[in-house]
Amino acid sequence: MSRPAKPSSASRTSPAGGEIPGGKAPGPLKVDVVSVQSQVVYGRVGNSVAVPALQAHGLCVAPVPTVVLSNTPHYPSMHGGPIPLDWFSGYLSDLRARGALASLRVILTGYLGSPEQAKALGQWIHDTLSDNGDAWAQIDPVIGDHDHGIYVDPGMVEAYQEHLLPLAHGLTPNGFELECLTGMPVDTTAAVIQAARSLLGRHGQWVVVTSAAPADWVPGEMQVVVVTRDEERTLRHPRIDAVPKGAGDLFGAVLAAGMLGGATVFDAAARACDVVMQALLCTQQAGCAELLLPHEPVYRL
Repeated sequence: MSRPAKPSSASRTSPAGGEIPGGKAPGPLKVDVVSVQSQVVYGRVGNSVAVPALQAHGLCVAPVPTVVLSNTPHYPSMHGGPIPLDWFSGYLSDLRARGALASLRVILTGYLGSPEQAKALGQWIHDTLSDNGDAWAQIDPVIGDHDHGIYVDPGMVEAYQEHLLPLAHGLTPNGFELECLTGMPVDTTAAVIQAARSLLGRHGQWVVVTSAAPADWVPGEMQVVVVTRDEERTLRHPRIDAVPKGAGDLFGAVLAAGMLGGATVFDAAARACDVVMQALLCTQQAGCAELLLPHEPVYRL
């Protein structure tokens, strides 16, 4: 009986049964965005809304969960909780071990489960940005809002200040979070600009403040204030009578995608406002309790 011929060096069989040109092993998945946020089974918050928004822009996303919940806590029942710290740290370190970060462009963060997670994430971001000179970090310091106050571990304020803000290229706090992080008044647009610039530090390039400066709101409108080191702009948008969770997470994802597509932070923020407004209108018109995404063409810049 004759033996089967061995594959030549120019054509080897892959585990899936196909041939690998030149005999080279397949390379790792090229990840554009690592998105570190909450995940829910039901609803559209955290990575459950950020991932489809980013993918609609053609970006490859590695979603890292900080908590996994059945739904957001405002429902009568909820199951799940924070990811154990060793698992969370392992998710992050294994991305590097798989070689997935060579093409990384941005690290996007949202809701974190504990100050300990913030510390571990800060160290990982520091190491990752040191290895990837072109990548940057967009930090959403999720702490609370004017309606509910602080809804995370109170230690998260200090954790953000110590471990994450110094690493941020860009920040997306709401007005309440800006006040918590700076201890400065933020009722007016001028005060928001001053407080936002105080957060830029060594690496920061911009701060986009949502639900900003309520003392300056016109009836029926809200505003977003975009601040860089030497420029600021105020974006006004309608106040829509729909309050599904996740609008801020959608905003952050579309903002990041816009900047990766070459838009300035001002143009990307304006586009993110438009997408969120369309999502809220879709949700309101459908009478849905959870955020509905506009059709995919809405995401195109």
